[in-house]
Amino acid sequence: MKTFGRIFNFCVYVLLYAPLLIMVFFSFNESKSTSVFTGFSLKWYQELFSKSDIIESLSNTLILAVLSSLIATVLGTVAAVGLYKMRSKFLYTTMNTVTNIPMMNPDIVTGVSLMLLFVFAGRLLGLSEYLSFTTLLISHVTFNLPYVILNVLPKLRQTDEHLYEAALDLGCTPIKSFFKVVFPAITPGIISGALMAFTLSLDDFVISYYTTGADFQTLPLKIFAMTKKTVKPDMYALSTLIFVTILVLLIVINIVQERSERKAKGEIR
Repeated sequence: MKTFGRIFNFCVYVLLYAPLLIMVFFSFNESKSTSVFTGFSLKWYQELFSKSDIIESLSNTLILAVLSSLIATVLGTVAAVGLYKMRSKFLYTTMNTVTNIPMMNPDIVTGVSLMLLFVFAGRLLGLSEYLSFTTLLISHVTFNLPYVILNVLPKLRQTDEHLYEAALDLGCTPIKSFFKVVFPAITPGIISGALMAFTLSLDDFVISYYTTGADFQTLPLKIFAMTKKTVKPDMYALSTLIFVTILVLLIVINIVQERSERKAKGEIR
């Protein structure tokens, strides 16, 4: 049974990662062929970065990801503290369930519902454009918030409340006690939530497709527009860069979480 299980797992990993590895491999191909490797070359990466529209889309994506992750991290941390301080079990369960809805919803449902909300609000306010960078930013913050809360809340449960109370007894204000005692303890969760929010924002397509304006295009939307025509090898290079970026971020998230768990168990002094 163990041998069968290993073979099954191997087949699953091959199906998952073989297409990605093939894409990475042919992004360094000298020719446009996707079946014959004629030689190692970086010309598709050079051609990729010579296109101003792609660089602009990349810049837009990074700006959006940084801003949305920062806002979501601040709001998510405050929300997690608020949830943690709730004394009513019913209210806590209700709010926690409502918070998790954006994670459970299909992206297309979230995207369409947000689009309808922005169009409705835009008509009420008499705006000339209903969708813009602002609506896109609000959308990304919305679906990033639950992931930040999900990372911060367990760290709050692991903190010792007596340390916070001791800081108050020693003359610290509630805000100062929080930043001196609680904040350092939940910092790994905040970092993990911020990195996860950045990754999700960087990778999002469906929600962005429904909530962005005509004057702002992210990299996933640009890639989608490129697939409507003949796919060129520079798109393999672009996809490879995205894949490597997300892979590195996920590795960092896992390292931070592992170190945090080991520290909580007393393995790191």
